[in-house]
Amino acid sequence: MRFRYKAQKADGNFYEGQRDAADKFALSRELRAEGETLVSAFESGRKGNGGASRLRDLFQFLKRVSIHEKIMFTRNLAGMLTAGLTVSRALGVLLRQTHSSKFKTIIKGLMERISSGESLSQALAAHKEIFPPIIISMVRAGEEGGNLSVSLFYVSDQLDRVYALERKVRAALMYPAIVVTVMALVGVIMFVYVVPKLTSAFTEFNVTLPLSTRIVIAVSDFLQHNLFIGIASVVVLIVALVTAAKSARGKRFIDFTLLHIPVIAPILREATAARTAATLSSLLSSGVPVITALQITADVLPNTYYRDVLLLARSAIEKGEPMSGIFRANEHIFPPLLSEMVGVGEETGKLSSMLKETGVFFEVEVEQRTKNLSTLIEPALMVIVGIVVGFFAIAMISPAYSLMNSI
Repeated sequence: MRFRYKAQKADGNFYEGQRDAADKFALSRELRAEGETLVSAFESGRKGNGGASRLRDLFQFLKRVSIHEKIMFTRNLAGMLTAGLTVSRALGVLLRQTHSSKFKTIIKGLMERISSGESLSQALAAHKEIFPPIIISMVRAGEEGGNLSVSLFYVSDQLDRVYALERKVRAALMYPAIVVTVMALVGVIMFVYVVPKLTSAFTEFNVTLPLSTRIVIAVSDFLQHNLFIGIASVVVLIVALVTAAKSARGKRFIDFTLLHIPVIAPILREATAARTAATLSSLLSSGVPVITALQITADVLPNTYYRDVLLLARSAIEKGEPMSGIFRANEHIFPPLLSEMVGVGEETGKLSSMLKETGVFFEVEVEQRTKNLSTLIEPALMVIVGIVVGFFAIAMISPAYSLMNSI
């Protein structure tokens, strides 16, 4: 295939040209053999294929690289580097193993940059939309310390733990969300289609209706005449919440609300503490300076209130103060155990290991809380469903019996 490319000569001058090569990597090797460095290369498309090429690029852009793919990427790369493979060769193996077209494009880009003389961390930094700061910083620290494979194992383990924690929390909340959604849909169908037919029968025979039946009929009438308005209102509310979440003030309001929901808040506190401790531990173990580690950890936390605490801790260290004092002053946000373990780690010089143990502890606590939540939610939902169904049945059956007795 033919490529249009930009390259740098040995004297430092840049030029553009066209050349046939098997692929971009072959082109890079050819130019390097001539003492030149490939800067960028694009396949020369056939005339009339520009729109199709742009459309294909758009579809590739829309495809997401999952967290699982990132975990496998870092873990497999670490394993191959430990086995003695070079970074370029290891990436080549990963390129052949990857099924995602989006990720294949990313790995090809990494290989091109490494072939042109960049380090792995520099190549990863060119794809910040794919690789979060924790990966880039830990890889850079591994390169500087000469233990790249160890850093990659650390980051893959950290990503895996965060992923597992998020799955457990989502799984605990998924069941009640599904039950509530199904109940709402069934309720709307009953009120819009079933209740009106029974109401017409009651009206025709002039049956005296009890209070519960009148309530059901009133709700049915409201939904019949305002169903589309209700649906539109729900859509507008969702759009408003999403829009508000994107603004700084709206995001802080949502984060504040989450911190004060009785059932959600304890899980959120311990899950965030686990993520904070584990991330800081992984970064410090890889040789990342504590100030940089705090900044990176703050960037990966979704809740602004937790992020503010870590930024205060970073400022405290810059002033020569212990960060445990900041955690102690914010024990209404972070659990007290975290501040105590940070304090012990600072005093003994084993902050990384203390944070690792703390992260594991809170992960176990979150897992237990989610199990307990699931155990409580299921019977509670069954009771609520039973009450709703019972109320509806009594409301509809009671006048039906009166009608049968009057005939």
